[in-house]
Amino acid sequence: MATHEVLRSTIHHIHDVWGQPLRVAVTGGTSGLGLALVHEFSKSGAHVAFVARNRDAVERVMHELPRTHGIVGDVSRKEQTYAIAMQVLWALGGVDVLINNASSLGPVPLALLADTQCEDLEQALATNLLGPFRLTKALLGSLAASARESRGALVVNISSDAAMNAYPTWGAYGASKAALHHLSRIWHEELAPSGIRVLSFDPGDMDTPLHALAIPNADPSELKRPETSAQELVDLVTSMVCDATRIPKPLEAM
Repeated sequence: MATHEVLRSTIHHIHDVWGQPLRVAVTGGTSGLGLALVHEFSKSGAHVAFVARNRDAVERVMHELPRTHGIVGDVSRKEQTYAIAMQVLWALGGVDVLINNASSLGPVPLALLADTQCEDLEQALATNLLGPFRLTKALLGSLAASARESRGALVVNISSDAAMNAYPTWGAYGASKAALHHLSRIWHEELAPSGIRVLSFDPGDMDTPLHALAIPNADPSELKRPETSAQELVDLVTSMVCDATRIPKPLEAM
């Protein structure tokens, strides 16, 4: 069976066991990896809410995927955090999986740290670190309820190899993603007693608008398709949900 068919079979199986769909929230859901995740989860039968800044883009995705719920918001803005969280909970009735995907490069074009404006570093930190921290914190109550109900309770923070390796001109992005990676590890240890797991996931170098901004002359044929990374992540998420809730996978997924 093809990979995407296996994923859909597994999520439908989760739906059958629970009597209701997996509830997934994705930030940065109108382009690149985020859009691919919204497509993959939605078409697999999950109940999906996604967040993005551009209203036209949000409406376009909702038109393409009528079963999804789009939220116009900016996760980098502290004052919008609780409004976004409340809309997620209103749309889904709770959340089982939160994917903090929205990202900022900081300076564009990329710049050496010595040439990086403080405001560009602040933007990278606000989007890549503080945004995920605030939204996770705002949704902790619902995630804890998901864990108590044996529904998985998983937070996925999208990382990068720039979080682990020092690349010149990637300072703002790399430093913010490195902080997010370590934050994820600490969240995981602290929330484990509540049954909430936190994962840092590196999807690899993908052919996305963000990558094109960073490296305009990159050869797309040498980059991963975001759909491939989305399938990998959805497979990981569904496996972790099945393991945590002790739901046996359908035979075709084994």
